[in-house]
Amino acid sequence: MSPTRSGEHAFWVRSPGEGAILPVELPEPGPDEVLVRTLRSGISRGTEALVFRGGVPPEQHAIMRAPFQDGEFPGPVKYGYLSVGTVERGPAALVGRTVFCLYPHQTAYVVPAAAVTVVPDDVPPSRAVLAGTVETAVNALWDAAPLLGDRIAVVGAGMVGCCVARLLRGFPAVQVTLVDVDPGRAAVAAALGVDFASPEAAPGGCDLVVHTSATSAGLQRSLELLAPEGTVLEMSWFGDREVRVSLGGAFHSQRLGIRASQVGTVSPRRGGSRTFADRLALALDLLRDPAFDALVTGASRFEDLPEVMPRLADGTLPALCHTITYDGMETTCSA
Repeated sequence: MSPTRSGEHAFWVRSPGEGAILPVELPEPGPDEVLVRTLRSGISRGTEALVFRGGVPPEQHAIMRAPFQDGEFPGPVKYGYLSVGTVERGPAALVGRTVFCLYPHQTAYVVPAAAVTVVPDDVPPSRAVLAGTVETAVNALWDAAPLLGDRIAVVGAGMVGCCVARLLRGFPAVQVTLVDVDPGRAAVAAALGVDFASPEAAPGGCDLVVHTSATSAGLQRSLELLAPEGTVLEMSWFGDREVRVSLGGAFHSQRLGIRASQVGTVSPRRGGSRTFADRLALALDLLRDPAFDALVTGASRFEDLPEVMPRLADGTLPALCHTITYDGMETTCSA
């Protein structure tokens, strides 16, 4: 049997709506593995809230598995995928380096060395937790293939929508409008360098609309904003919620389209020339841009996660990316 290390802790969803911090034992790292001490993790609010409330449909359990998930939906399950830490043990080239890993909320972990990606020196850990979300946005833009001078709306100013909007801003002559029901997101849009509008005031005639709000109303409005022959790129994960949308009116006469984009595979447009590792490294390089700091809207201690997650899930704690800090983690967390 491999020797193990004790004294570490992880956040688990014990059952829908109930979280707990539990002790874990780590194996000693092998020759091609790393021991990572966590600095920050990020909560992907939309997906993790869905997992926390037990909203993953049974037929999607396999598809929704995170790379290093333990347990099964709806619980007990250890879930998450935005972790940044320091390599304490492993190959010499990685020891002491700050790395990103698609790992749940845990004080330390052992993974294959190939599962971590080095964070650029000028990207702070609090921003680096966005790597998985920026990677999702990169894949979406590979799917969407926006063109020079396009008029584009991003409906839904959550983490994913904001990351998409910021990347779109870099395309020449592209007009980008971030659309959301929360007028408070106007300040975030300004920080990202894009326009903002309420759903009612959003400009129409769009060549492309990226939908990320995970609501039927948002998808319906996305279709309404399109120019003839335009496409809605659907990035929302609806889970077990029913989606209703009217496909009468202009949908057929104007030849509108709805296309899904999902990060679980590399976009077919780049699948022959890019790997998952290439895509994640690109996302971390893009995070050199300090504008992404506008998406990091709060922080809590790891030991407070059982109280924080319900508030994020029900919206009483508003956030884009809420981060978790691990400094001074108490080893007396409840089991």
